[in-house]
Amino acid sequence: MEKEFTITGACIPARHFMADISGKLAQIMAMIHAGRYFIINRPRQYGKTTVLFRLTEMLNQSDGYMAFRTSFEGIGDTVFLSEERFCPNFFMLLARFVQNSDPELAKYLEAKSILIKDMSGLSKAISDLVKSTPKKIVILIDEVDKSSNNQLFVSFLGMLRNKFLDQLEGSDETFHAVVLAGVHDVKTLKLKLRPDAEQKFNSPWNIATDFKVDMNLLPHEIVPMLEEYAAVRGVKLDAPKFAERLHYYTSGYPFLVSKLCKMLDEEFLPEKTEREWTEHDLEITVQQLVREGNANFDSLISNLENYPELSDLVNGILMNGNSVSYNIHNPAVQLGVQFGILRNGDRLHVHNRVYAQLIYNYYISKTETSPQVVAHLTSSPNLVNKNGSLNMEGVLLKFQQFMREQYSRQDRDFLERHGRLVFLAFLKPILNGRGYSFKEAQISEEKRLDVVITFNQFRYLAELKLWRGAEAHEDGLAQLADYLDRQNLEEGFLVIFDHSGVKTWKNEWLEVQGKKVFAIWV
Repeated sequence: MEKEFTITGACIPARHFMADISGKLAQIMAMIHAGRYFIINRPRQYGKTTVLFRLTEMLNQSDGYMAFRTSFEGIGDTVFLSEERFCPNFFMLLARFVQNSDPELAKYLEAKSILIKDMSGLSKAISDLVKSTPKKIVILIDEVDKSSNNQLFVSFLGMLRNKFLDQLEGSDETFHAVVLAGVHDVKTLKLKLRPDAEQKFNSPWNIATDFKVDMNLLPHEIVPMLEEYAAVRGVKLDAPKFAERLHYYTSGYPFLVSKLCKMLDEEFLPEKTEREWTEHDLEITVQQLVREGNANFDSLISNLENYPELSDLVNGILMNGNSVSYNIHNPAVQLGVQFGILRNGDRLHVHNRVYAQLIYNYYISKTETSPQVVAHLTSSPNLVNKNGSLNMEGVLLKFQQFMREQYSRQDRDFLERHGRLVFLAFLKPILNGRGYSFKEAQISEEKRLDVVITFNQFRYLAELKLWRGAEAHEDGLAQLADYLDRQNLEEGFLVIFDHSGVKTWKNEWLEVQGKKVFAIWV
């Protein structure tokens, strides 16, 4: 079977091009060797299933270990209706995993399952299983979110915890290590305990070790995948450089890395006369990706729709340059990190540039269809020069005119709060399929938002910022000139949102450090 890039299920080395995650696996294996219980709590399509597959493979190929991998996905809700159903079914899941590799063990587990009636019986069966082999038994359970809101699952965790603690005291035998995988951190679940046990425990998983392995793919981990692909397919590409650009757009989110590679291989390469991947190909692929629908993107947008406080937080960070620190006790922050929308650094940021673009497009679309805007953006003026370039000075002047006409009306408050989104919505019909805008968050004293615009073969940089006074303005111009220099551009464009008092509505060309900047005030 010919190898391919995959974005569903586990990546299997024999069938798929995959990144080198050996360093991550080594870190996790060290936790297993130490007998840790933990959960790999990461967003969806983050490589959790692949990691469990590889860990199981490595453990069963090594001396002294017996690993069982299973999943709570697809077993149905009725399993969690009672202990009488759940407890024997757990052993049946283990039997199903080994039925081909070890039929005798599968028969043993099936026979045991018939005798299990409740959690106490399951506990004894686990002890008997552990005593039956000199090997250390490791349990790996995927998709624990499917049952994490179920009291029976919480009780199951509590039983495993009790056995773990009793084993430390020498009064019981149990699994050497337990690895769970899911989006949520089940340490936050609460167990309904008997009154006499309430003071001893308050969480069924408070024995778990924090999982701190970075699951994002780093450039050096992506390079071997690209090198193998280039060799197998006979495609020309600069693997280290391309890996850096993939990381630039995705921040190493595994699904996005694989998805972009899959699109380049299956959609773009067949249409090219030369078998080569270029940076321009990747840029076009990114723009196509953010316009398409997929389960990952649908989930992201649904989370923004379903959690208004999260949407407000993300909007503020992206559009207004709000500087927000990570605080685990802030529910909106927790949700953003848990869903993979935000990542924690010195300050919170949208996880990657693909997501940032996707979310920008989502907010722009909502602005386009808002009552305050829809009646005023129905047509786009002709602002294209004879050589096919965009008349950016004309674009800014038209936007200034639009804002001035609407500012005195009842929509003033809306325009002040959402002026940046209105500008992006204003741009969309002007670009009209011949170009696109890509946003780069450049946070500074003036709360800037840099919009990189491509139109036909031309490229422009428009900076949107809030007025923060003359001194901050001069500093901002110097930063803009420096950014233009790094982008090899001679001209830049500046939209200043001035909410300080009486509006001037002025515009002017400025020369800053040898660069020309056209600025408007709105």
